[in-house]
Amino acid sequence: MSTVIELIESGAKRLDEAGVAFGHGTVNAFDEAAWLVLWRLKLPLDDIDAVADTPVSPADAAKVAALVDERIAGRKPAAYLTKEAWLQGVPFYIDERAIVPRSFIAELIADGSIDYWLGEHTRRVLDLCTGNGSLAVLAALTYPDVSVDAADLSVPALEVAAINVTRHQLDARVTLIESDGLKNVPGPYDLVLCNPPYVNSASMAALPAEYRAEPELALAGGADGMDFVRQLFADAPSRMSEQAVLVLEIGNERDYFEAAFPQLEVVWLETSAGEDQVLLVTRAALASLTPP
Repeated sequence: MSTVIELIESGAKRLDEAGVAFGHGTVNAFDEAAWLVLWRLKLPLDDIDAVADTPVSPADAAKVAALVDERIAGRKPAAYLTKEAWLQGVPFYIDERAIVPRSFIAELIADGSIDYWLGEHTRRVLDLCTGNGSLAVLAALTYPDVSVDAADLSVPALEVAAINVTRHQLDARVTLIESDGLKNVPGPYDLVLCNPPYVNSASMAALPAEYRAEPELALAGGADGMDFVRQLFADAPSRMSEQAVLVLEIGNERDYFEAAFPQLEVVWLETSAGEDQVLLVTRAALASLTPP
């Protein structure tokens, strides 16, 4: 009879040998295998050591093997198989209608990195390109005195977001809005969070299958990845209060960002992935941009 740790180690070996891609909640084969094994066996996901030596029946081991088979054959992110993703310790429902939540902005909300720019004036928050609603939910949980609008162009994604807003009992404070960029969100907002489509076209063409399993609408940002951001920056000042700030994730596109906005004064924020992933810009700085 196998133990939990043996199933995790064998699963990790199979994932490695199959060459699957990670990055949707885990960054290596062992962590991905642990997620799949523990979820399939209905064991706690946060304490492998406590269950490592637990024996697993042949029938349950077969169920684990079938799930690993599905992960390898389908090349879908594990979160789409488990229908759950975790961000800063908070669980969220997820399926193929929305991108798997993994924004580094969640770290900045949780650790207070952006609190310096907030204050008593911070009452209205917008989570633009909300996807499954995770950043909107985290903002509402972290800042109990704010109201949050969560906007997305994708109606299917908003359906997923609605599940998560209700799951965390935030229907009274989080409003879901269908909007192409800022068109249907008049504001004014005191804090804007945005994890937009920013992947440049060359990178899109080279994405592993796991990323292509996600809605392209949530990823593709045009030739230099900045198509959405250009329109956002043009529209944002009219939707922001005087002291408002915009927190924007741009992934690995800092070079393209700085080429597109060479004169814009921004603050790069430290995350677990370094200082190149997320930036903060004030309304005043955005208002100084020459209109496109």
